[in-house]
Formats: sequence, C-alpha cells, structure tokens
Amino acid sequence: MTNQTNSLAVALFSEILVVDQLARHNVAKALPKGMELSHFSVLNHLAHAAEERSPAQLAKTFHLTRGAMTNTLGKLEWAGWVHIRPDWEDARRKMVSISPAGLAARDAALAAMTPIIANMVDQVGVDKIRSVIPVLRELRLQLSEND
Repeated sequence: MTNQTNSLAVALFSEILVVDQLARHNVAKALPKGMELSHFSVLNHLAHAAEERSPAQLAKTFHLTRGAMTNTLGKLEWAGWVHIRPDWEDARRKMVSISPAGLAARDAALAAMTPIIANMVDQVGVDKIRSVIPVLRELRLQLSEND
C-alpha cells in the first residue's frame, strides 16, 4: 500500500466514524422516552425477522457478547417490548420475539427518526446518497468477511 492509499483509508474511516457518531446522537434524541438506540436496533431486527431468535443468534447478529445482549434483552423484556420464553427443544436456551407493544414502540421510534434521516437526505441530495450506498454496502461486506 502506498502512503496515498493509507491516507485515503484513514480519511475514509475517520469520516465514517464521525458520521456514525453524529447520526446516532441525532437519532437517539428522537427516540421515545426510555428507548435506547440498541433497543431500537433489536426491535427493528425482530420486527423484520420471520421467526424467533435466540439471544446467542442476536448477539452474533449485532457483534455483541452474549452478556451484553442478555442485558439489552432484559431491559426490553422489562419494558414489555419482547417476549422471552424457554426453547421447547433445549431448556438451556431461550427464544426471543417482539411483542405487540414492542412493535408499536419500534413503529413510534421509526416515525420519530424518519424525518431526521429524510431531512439529511434532502440536504445532501438524493442522487449523492443513492450513489454512495453501493460503496458503503461493499465496505460493509468487506468488513464482515474479515470478521
């Protein structure tokens, strides 16, 4: 790798990290009271999932430790946003699904954050956003292969 490639790589990832931090901050402010971005992420994933997930599967999906996922799921269960039940085939495992209240909370969060994201897209420009998505997707795939 050349110095130019290294400088480009550092500049790219510096921008990605700052955009991530700012996006999380702006979206988190719009979330319903008591909901954290990690809660929304799990609820959103479960809302799109066709079936229940185990805590281990969720931890792997979000690149978290099982302990961190267990902590998040405990908060979601306390809020009434997920159902956690024993796995009927293996009593040592649990299975997680989104509750109707969780689906409503996720929908409320999505409704609150969508205008913020849409405004950003309008400010930057639809064509620019559309052109950068394939590049970001390719970067994500490269990073996931190295994981």
